[in-house]
Amino acid sequence: MRGAFLYRTASSANLKSRARTATAAGAAYKLLASASLSTGYDGEEGGLPSASKVKIFDRELKRRQRDRAAWLSTSKDPFADAVAENLLDRLEDCKKTFPTALCLGGSLAAIRRQLRGQGSIEKLIMMDTSHDMIKSCRQANEGASNNGNIETSFVVGDEEFLPMKESSVDLVISCLGLHWTNDLPGAMIQCKLALKPDGLFLAAILGGETLKELRIACTVAQMEREGGISPRMSPLAQVRDAGNLLTRAGFTLPGVDVDEYTVKYRSALELIDHLRAMGETNALLQRSNILKRETALATAAVYESMFGAEDGTIPATFQVIYMTGWKEHHSQQKPKTRGSATVSFQDLHKHLATDQS
Repeated sequence: MRGAFLYRTASSANLKSRARTATAAGAAYKLLASASLSTGYDGEEGGLPSASKVKIFDRELKRRQRDRAAWLSTSKDPFADAVAENLLDRLEDCKKTFPTALCLGGSLAAIRRQLRGQGSIEKLIMMDTSHDMIKSCRQANEGASNNGNIETSFVVGDEEFLPMKESSVDLVISCLGLHWTNDLPGAMIQCKLALKPDGLFLAAILGGETLKELRIACTVAQMEREGGISPRMSPLAQVRDAGNLLTRAGFTLPGVDVDEYTVKYRSALELIDHLRAMGETNALLQRSNILKRETALATAAVYESMFGAEDGTIPATFQVIYMTGWKEHHSQQKPKTRGSATVSFQDLHKHLATDQS
């Protein structure tokens, strides 16, 4: 996506909710068989990482899609940059330093572009399942003039089988990558194991409201042209799941908030072009490999007729769920023992009522 501008509006809620809008321009590619983004949260109880019993995603296909994205991606993506910047902003709230950081696959380049001294990182390990993506990141890092004296190494590895020693890093960052794992709880547990005590886990995944316009248009077009629907879009994690995931993985002081971005495109075809460049096209194991040309064109037409703006653009919603968690340490705040309170809520209420009167 070649965005022209990006802005934000804010509103208060229990979870921080913000809307950002970006304008996109660029050449359109052929409409793909589908565009989907998801999490493989299987809901299985347990505390140790293991291979997911239910395979939702084709990880080999996702690796090939990441290879293709390495060559399609541009030097700047306003959407990915905005997500990476917001994720890294959390380091500004920490007095602690993080000498060694691990950055998992997803928007690797955006994280590296937005990493401007936050966290006092001295050593950065960048990991992706795609060899071509790692090669692209290495080349971009060598040509960058603002490396900030950070020692950077590159590793080809899988988030489902994290190739890191236990208690070896101070910070784990994942920007728009973990939602493609078949065993998301297991991947998060492995991230926790890789962290040193009092280490920080930062992640951004795509939420359930992502691409809601495309989902509707695709469903309507398939019903109209084919008389039924097939899996074109993956299931996505809901905001309420994120806190449970952090707790289940064993992180302390969990924090969750959500951002909603609205990106404007000139056509539905350009939206698919952007998803390809991000490596975010369909990788479901039970996907349909054939998309009829008339169904693809109908999807684009329905999208533009239902959601098109007066200026000729179409909006696409991306819901991003941010997760923050710490590995346990004796210095961290801990809840008081149950029943240790010395003042009841009833007394407190009477005291406040007296003050107001």
